Amino acid sequence: MNNLSPILKTRSLSVSIGGKQVCRELNFALRPGERWGMLGLNGVGKTSLLHTLGGTRHGDAGEISLDGAGLAATPRRQIAQRVGTMYQDSDEAFPSSVLEAALIGRHPHLHAWEWESAQDEEIARAALYSVGLSGFEARSTATLSGGERRRLALAALLVQDPQLFLLDEPVNHLDVHHQIAALELLTRLTREQSKALLMVLHDVNLATRYCDYVLLLFGEGETLQGPTRELLTEANLARLYQHPMCRVPTDAGDFFYPM
Repeated sequence: MNNLSPILKTRSLSVSIGGKQVCRELNFALRPGERWGMLGLNGVGKTSLLHTLGGTRHGDAGEISLDGAGLAATPRRQIAQRVGTMYQDSDEAFPSSVLEAALIGRHPHLHAWEWESAQDEEIARAALYSVGLSGFEARSTATLSGGERRRLALAALLVQDPQLFLLDEPVNHLDVHHQIAALELLTRLTREQSKALLMVLHDVNLATRYCDYVLLLFGEGETLQGPTRELLTEANLARLYQHPMCRVPTDAGDFFYPM
């Protein structure tokens, strides 16, 4: 059991969007070293909840705290130093080089009008290397594929060096090789640097492999949270996805497929 103090915590959080209830009185805590997956049908509100937890939209009721302090009263710069967010598809306002895009991750750590240092550039180059984009530094972001853009977004998060990752479909657009590489990298960071991770996933089998805990959104405000091995059952997944699911035990863990 993880007894460390939560990085992010909710108390009786209720969120809705467009008249649809996303969660109701959610009590939830993200602690250092934990990997969480958020699962649910399309349109159930996973992205809206992630935005709320990241402080970019307001909930209807309840409280969110970051490092024990109210999130709403925490300065945005301080939030950006502690929380790294990646949303589904974020188009850039104008093209830049890959290195310049990665360096954006350093901005929360710089003072007003302060330029990136040689050390910042070194951090950015190391991050690009870790996501397989070494040698792309001078490339225009406009020339990148969807998968390369996704890996660049992950590199910028690594450059930001947050304590908590809030990621919306982080392996979207990635092939299998790069999906596994990205999730292994995030796993290593949470374990070795005591970071916390919450990510929206559509592939339940990636959740079984890479998440210690899951938060299930059933719709109409109903949620369920807890250890992955306990909650990812045929019955829970059939109710979650409104389709029968079958479990196959393997040496690598349980594998689920639709019947």
